Amino acid sequence: MGLLVNLAFLTTKPTGHTVYAQNLVPQLREFHPKLLISQDSLPQWQTLAPEDGGSLDYLPVSGKMNPDHGSKGHLRRLLWTQFQLPRLYRKFQGSLLFSPIPEMPLWSRVPTIVTLHDLIPLRFPRQRSPLTPYFRHYIPRVLRQAKHVLCDSAATARDAMEFYNIPASQLTPVPLAYDASNFRFLDLPRKPYFLYLGRHDAYKNLSRVLSAFAQVPNHQDYELWIAGPADPRYTPQLEGQAWDLGVRLQFLNYVPYRELPVLLNNAIGLVFPTLWEGFGLPVLEAMACGTPVITSNLSSLPEVAGDAALLVDPYDVNAIAQAMTELISDEQTWQQLRQRGLARAKQFSWQKTGKLTADILRQFMG
Repeated sequence: MGLLVNLAFLTTKPTGHTVYAQNLVPQLREFHPKLLISQDSLPQWQTLAPEDGGSLDYLPVSGKMNPDHGSKGHLRRLLWTQFQLPRLYRKFQGSLLFSPIPEMPLWSRVPTIVTLHDLIPLRFPRQRSPLTPYFRHYIPRVLRQAKHVLCDSAATARDAMEFYNIPASQLTPVPLAYDASNFRFLDLPRKPYFLYLGRHDAYKNLSRVLSAFAQVPNHQDYELWIAGPADPRYTPQLEGQAWDLGVRLQFLNYVPYRELPVLLNNAIGLVFPTLWEGFGLPVLEAMACGTPVITSNLSSLPEVAGDAALLVDPYDVNAIAQAMTELISDEQTWQQLRQRGLARAKQFSWQKTGKLTADILRQFMG
């Protein structure tokens, strides 16, 4: 009798959910978990997992079920979760299923704990997006059936109560953390660019960031670097806007995990005034590198940043521009934010996240 962990969603290019799983799961060794992982993700996972991750018990399952395969991969995973996962649970005599994303077999007797990261597709719905019905119809059923729901932040827990009427007693905020072996202060020279990390979706607010950057005095002496995969729905518009504004913009596309610390350490600051986040890992990772942060005063971001960042109204272009100007022109503020960020980041660790998670799992183990 033991813990099964559903990792069928892992991607080969790690971003939020994969980074979460890769750092959390090794903290759960006390349960001797069996890890259900897709065949196409297994080699990459074993490479990316911490050095002692080899002691984990991997159970390869069907491949082509992660976001690398788009909507078809998502549909394959949902069908596998509904029909194949319960059989595996019975075969391995599980006592609890843990899913680091909010997916589980519905209408089954598989006791499950899930993690809810955010409800952004409900706050910023897109026409014809398959995520809209997924979050409107599937996710609420998962959360109501789950034994318990872990949330990345208090803001995400509030959203679960607001959108789905999930009782507070069924929700526990468990803050995320950062990989201290990767994201750290390197004492590198400061280079004349601001950095953004993440996707190009509209709610990420990059259009206002570009407008704000154009208001920075002598902005031609600086560049804005955007690290994250290009998106044909949004990237061309951002390129056109940058051209019209006459700002110096670089799209770096996807940046490998191990290269991110150098990008962060060299930057004037991280600019991350998104309209909503379930947690905001780039903010914490930047602070761990000693990189000053500009971020939003909304959602979970004040929970992460505390007093160690410049918090702005993300809808106010002038406020974003003023914060960027301050990082350029006020050396004292820049140094204070570096020191505060390094101290703030130390309050978060995957060991703490793992302990809080293990405490919840232990309560429901059969």
